[in-house]
Parts: sequence; C-alpha cells; structure tokens
Amino acid sequence: MATNIEQERLTLPVKGMHCASCVSKVEAALAGVRGVVEASVNLATEKATVRIDPGQVTVADLRTAVRAAGYEIPEQIAADAGTPDREREARERENRLLRLKFLLGAALSLPVLLGSFPQLFPWVPAVVRSPWVQLVLTAPVQFWVGWHFHRGFWNDAVHRSASMNSLVSIGTNAAYFFSVAVTLWPHTFMPLGAMTYYDTAAVLMTLIVLGRWLEARARGRTSEAIRRLVALAPATARVIRGSAELDVPVAEVVTGDLIRVRPGDRIPVDGEVVDGASTVDESMLTGESLPVEKRAGARVIGGAVNRAGSFTFRATRVGRDTVLAQIIRLVEEAQGSKAPIQRLADRVSAVFVPIVLVIAALTFGVWWLWGPQPAFLFALTNFVAVLVIACPCAMGLATPTAIMVGTGKGAEHGVLIKSAGALELLHKARTVVLDKTGTLTIGRPVVTDVVPANGMSADDLLALAAAAEQGSEHPLGEAIVARAKERGLGLPAVSDFRAVPGHGIEARVGGQRLLLGNARLLSERGVQLGGPQAAARRLTEEGKTAMYVALDGSAAGVIGVADVLKPEAARTVSQLHAMGIEVVMLTGDHRVTGEAIARQVGIDRVLAEVLPEDKAREIKRLQE
Repeated sequence: MATNIEQERLTLPVKGMHCASCVSKVEAALAGVRGVVEASVNLATEKATVRIDPGQVTVADLRTAVRAAGYEIPEQIAADAGTPDREREARERENRLLRLKFLLGAALSLPVLLGSFPQLFPWVPAVVRSPWVQLVLTAPVQFWVGWHFHRGFWNDAVHRSASMNSLVSIGTNAAYFFSVAVTLWPHTFMPLGAMTYYDTAAVLMTLIVLGRWLEARARGRTSEAIRRLVALAPATARVIRGSAELDVPVAEVVTGDLIRVRPGDRIPVDGEVVDGASTVDESMLTGESLPVEKRAGARVIGGAVNRAGSFTFRATRVGRDTVLAQIIRLVEEAQGSKAPIQRLADRVSAVFVPIVLVIAALTFGVWWLWGPQPAFLFALTNFVAVLVIACPCAMGLATPTAIMVGTGKGAEHGVLIKSAGALELLHKARTVVLDKTGTLTIGRPVVTDVVPANGMSADDLLALAAAAEQGSEHPLGEAIVARAKERGLGLPAVSDFRAVPGHGIEARVGGQRLLLGNARLLSERGVQLGGPQAAARRLTEEGKTAMYVALDGSAAGVIGVADVLKPEAARTVSQLHAMGIEVVMLTGDHRVTGEAIARQVGIDRVLAEVLPEDKAREIKRLQE
C-alpha cells in the first residue's frame, strides 16, 4: 500500500484563547491528533501552525480536537487573497466590541468607585452611595462587559482545566456576589463590619477589558504588513479561454493557463512570457530598481507591475506556490513562531494558573482561620487580590507580543524576519546582509544629471524630454517629468507619440522629431551618438541609467537617472562597522549599479544580479 509521507504546513486561526494556559491546551489538543507531526500555537497572533501528514488528518479533525478543548477554529478557512480581508473585518468587529465594552464599563464603574468612598468624595450624591444603585450599575459590567471571561471559565470547568478566565471570573464573582449578599441581608453582615465591594468587581473587570482592547489593537496593527503584501496581488486575471478573454478570479487560475497583461496591470501569478514584449517593475520582489525588459521566454512574477506594452504569458506557479505567496507565508510563520525564551515562558505559564488558584485558596484559609476580625472579610479581600493581581498573564503575553510587533514592524519597513528564534539570536550576528532597493536607496529613480550637447542648455534639454514623457507610466519618464516640474519649466506641445518597448520613446516636440531612450534606439534610427557618448559612459560607470536625447537626427545630450541613496544609509553602514559587523549588499540589480552604491556608503562586499530564489542560497553560504 502506498503511503503519503509528504508533510503539509497549515496556519489556522484559533478563537477563544486569552492566556498561556489556553495556548498549552490547544497545543496539546492538536498534538494528540493522529497525523499531526508538530503543533505550535501563538497567543499574540491567535493562530496555530500545524505540520501534518495530509494522508492521515484533515482540517475537520483538527477543528474537532480544538473544539473538544473548549476553543474554536472558524469554519471559513481559505487560502485565497480574501482571507486577510475577512480576518481584518473580524478584528475590526472585535475591536469595536471591546471598545464599546470598555467605554460602558468605565461609564458605570466611575460612579460606583466614587460612591464607594464617601469620605474621599463627599460631594457625590447620596443616591450614588446606595448599595442598591451600585448593584444595578455593577451588574452590566459584571455580566455583559465581562461575559467572555465567565464563558471561558465555564469552558474551563467543563474540561477540568484552568486559565486566566478562571482567575478573572472567580475573583470578580467572589467580590460581586458577596456584595450582593451584604446588600440583600444587611442585618446579618453589617454587625460583622461587612461592606460591599462593587467597586472592586466593576473597576477590575473594566481595566482587564481595557487591556484586552489594547492587545487586540496591537494585533491589528502588526497584521497590516501582511495585508499590504496581499494587496500586491490582483483579484482577477484576464485568462484566454479558446478565442475569448475572460476575467476570472485569481484563485481559479491553473497552471498552463494563458493570461493577457495590459499596461498598468499587476501580474496575477508567476509564469513565462509566450508572446509580446514589455517592461515590468519587479522592485518589490527582486530589488531591481528599474523596470525589466520582458520578451518571449522571460519569467514574470506575480505582484509585479507591467509598465509598458502588452504581453501574454503561461502560468507556471499559482496559488500558494507563487513567489509572493511564499513571502506572505514567511511573514506569517515568523509572527507565529516561538523564540526559545517564549517556549520556556509557555511551560511555566502552563502551571501558573493552577498554582495561583491554590495560593488564593490557601490565602483565604489562612486569613479566615488566623486573621484579625472580621476574619471572613479580610480572607475574601486577600483571596480576590491574589486572583486578580495575576491578570493578565504577562509571561504568556509579553514575549509573543514583542515578537509579533518586531516582525510586523520589520515587514512594514521591508525587513522579513524568518522566525522568532532568529530575532532572539540577532545580537550574535557578525555579518549583516542588506538589500539595495528601498533599503539603502529611496526605491524610486530620480534625475541626477542633465548633460546637453551642441550648445543647448540643460533646462531646454530637460523640458523637451519631459514634454515627450508627459503621461508616461514608466518610472524613468516619471522621474524626468518630476524634475522638470521641480524646476518650473514650461513644456512644449507634443504629437505623434510612440513607445518603443525596451528601447525608449519617439515623438514630435515643438515641431522637432525627438528620440529618448538607450543607445540601441538611436543606432536603429541612424543617429550618431557623438559627444554625449562619453558622458553616458561615465554615468553608467557610476551606476546610473543613461538616457540619450536626439533632435531631428542629431544627438542633443544625455540624462542620467538613478535610484539614489537614502540620507541615512552611509551613517547606518558606518555604525555597523563600528560594532565590528561586516556589511554585504545582496541585490538583483546590475553589478555596476550595485558596486557604485557600495562605494558611496562604504559597503565591504557586493553580491549582485542574484535572483530571488538564489538569495537564500547566498545567505546559507555566508552562514557557513
């Protein structure tokens, strides 16, 4: 009998977790399912990462096991791009509900708190000091604002376990129901010196809900980086089926489909060009700051932007297999991973709640048996104090939250942290590898040089080029237009515009025939490069893109465009050197460009023209 030994990694949302004890129970439930190789649950992201043998276990099996432990894996689990949108909607609903609960709790708890201390607040109306009024004000806080704590405690009781919900529910209920008893039977309790503790129950519940609201907001902010990555993939693809072109959801694209891409479109999936030519902006994925020319046989990457020209490509990798999906999965796994210190914290937290309950019970007994009179009141007060002082469980929440915030903020700035363990070991690194585009540079081209010829002024040359590039979606053209606007130049009229994919453009500007592009464009049109050729060579050696300008068949000058350094790049590299760290640049850009940038910032080594799939290999080689 054939056995499927190929393992699959799943990332599943888990609802109902509130502390490290919850994490331990969910992990144990998942690990106990036949076919589960490894299970790791992260409280901060509310997700479980499970490695399974798909031949032995299904998501339904995992859902059943988690439900038996008192938690939920939502029925709607999808791997498409819409999932983050649904998660965002769910988080926003949770945030709104927690915010409403906190505001209501604060509004009701404040008068209860003021009315409980008439000696400190003598101006409070007598009606607010009434225990009956305080009972009514506290009831919604205890049973609606704090309902999810009581429900969690009930689930714990059913499954014979304990969690932070148990501490909150037992502590606040003890204070509340004792106060109710004092209110209902004052003649029995008052002679003993008893007093109500509505303020304790209401204020504690409100503050703990405030903590949950702040935690939920932090989770939402850090997941924003993943949502922005997902937004790079379009929702639909223009697929050729027979003789017709159909717009179909990206999730329905299969390997081998022919897909048409028009100027300005985002490429939906990975593939290989079969017809047409264009330039594609792949800077987000490869580090190439300038658009890459694509012809038949060239590979294209999902999420990249088609700048000019139309082409048809055959899908080679779709769904979770695309480069973009792998990057998204890397960020998700990093946020869901655990550092060694977090695993230690989870082990401690697993027994934390039962220990707190035992200590609270012992505290109550000691104060009741040997405490001063009224002994029961002192015992109850200290019992509640022990329970609530342990909430929330910092051990179970602080470490995963710090990791989640660190990986999320890193992703926002283009730094993908592979795992929590890597984050913890970062201080031992002796070599730092930096990308070029968007890390050392600003990530977009700007005009750096305007070199005119034949007596033309720099502003005149720039104005003619900018006029021809008006309305262009090509980053180089946009850079030229932006520079002309900065200088306040007037732009002449343009007609007969035509783009030459991979070469440049031609147009009639102010009555003159203008060519703007690379040396090949001018040569094919029979234009002698002449004097500007030396300037173009110098610009190329400096890592810049040289764009020739010709007017009426004669070279008129050259414009240099480059992705320039960030102001702080050189200082950052210098600081790393001062720490004794070697700095390496790893880029998909051309070697000449990479080395020119490295010289400007003082980088030690340059690894250039490295494809995305080869970058991990280069990192591995450096680690060895």
